[in-house]
Amino acid sequence: ERQQQAAQAAERAAAVAKAVTVGEAWGAYLEARRPRWGERHYSEHLLLVKPGGIASKRAAGGVTAPGILHPLMGLALRDLKPAVIEAWAERETQTRPAAARLAWRCLKAFLSWCAEQPEYAPVLPSVNPAKTKKAREALGKAGVKQDALLKEQLPAWFAAVQQIQNPIAAAYLQVLVLTGARPGEVLGLRWEDVNTKWKGLTIRDKVEGERVIPLTPYVSHLLHSLPRRSDWVFPSTARGKDTEGQTLSIPRAPHTAACAVAGIEGLTLHGLRRSFKSLTEWLEIPAGVVAQIMGHKPSATAEKHYTVRPLDLLRVHHERIEAWILEQAGIVFDAKAEPGKLRAVN
Repeated sequence: ERQQQAAQAAERAAAVAKAVTVGEAWGAYLEARRPRWGERHYSEHLLLVKPGGIASKRAAGGVTAPGILHPLMGLALRDLKPAVIEAWAERETQTRPAAARLAWRCLKAFLSWCAEQPEYAPVLPSVNPAKTKKAREALGKAGVKQDALLKEQLPAWFAAVQQIQNPIAAAYLQVLVLTGARPGEVLGLRWEDVNTKWKGLTIRDKVEGERVIPLTPYVSHLLHSLPRRSDWVFPSTARGKDTEGQTLSIPRAPHTAACAVAGIEGLTLHGLRRSFKSLTEWLEIPAGVVAQIMGHKPSATAEKHYTVRPLDLLRVHHERIEAWILEQAGIVFDAKAEPGKLRAVN
């Protein structure tokens, strides 16, 4: 009798597994992993499968596009075969190869998790269906980007950026190049993260969860010159109920226009982060100091387990970096004046 009950339970589980869709399993996956993920990582997984079709003035065609993995969500999990994933990879890589590579990695992790769950494992093959040579070749490899500001380009870049009519966007771009932070990390700054007493900036990152870097004099000047309209340091400048309480949209178009004025081609926002690291080579700053400011993982045992740098020690190096960049850019600045009342002169 016990054997018959076990067999019937197994049959019922197999029937349920055959009926489950990729979207249902994806939802269960996100709920199971959410306690171990950051909020941003979780929201990015939601965006991968969003249905789209929502009216938006910013979206091309007036409606939002569906997430890159959305076409797979309606399939039965048992039908997510290698051929289906390979066809998806061939299709998506034609229009958005970088996003397709990221989504493919997320899909592989999802299917590996499903293979470990007793309710989903019966309908999956023994080998992860996303891990095929054909899918990998279709998606290709990411190219190595080399865009960064050169020392001699700093005067033209700063002059062009400071002429941007949106002062919030102009300050945002300058903070990027002076802190080496990721574009999304700077956008996520709240006023509560700006510690004027101890001169520190709390940045939420994807490596340690959060890190504290020095609040250098010129960055402090830029932040104190911004209006405090919301909790965000860089609030949205668009008018309307749908943008109220949101952060500034990443100002790619204003930056591209400023680079055109400065005669600089191909410089991305992430290239500003790369610029910070490259420019520190002129000053022979210890690599571990730069990595800690930028939020990179420690690259050696000594860095990971034996080197402890307090904020004041980071400040010595970071203020030196900022002063040198401003000097090369031709910006005369009194670092000892009171924040909010400082005056920059080209």
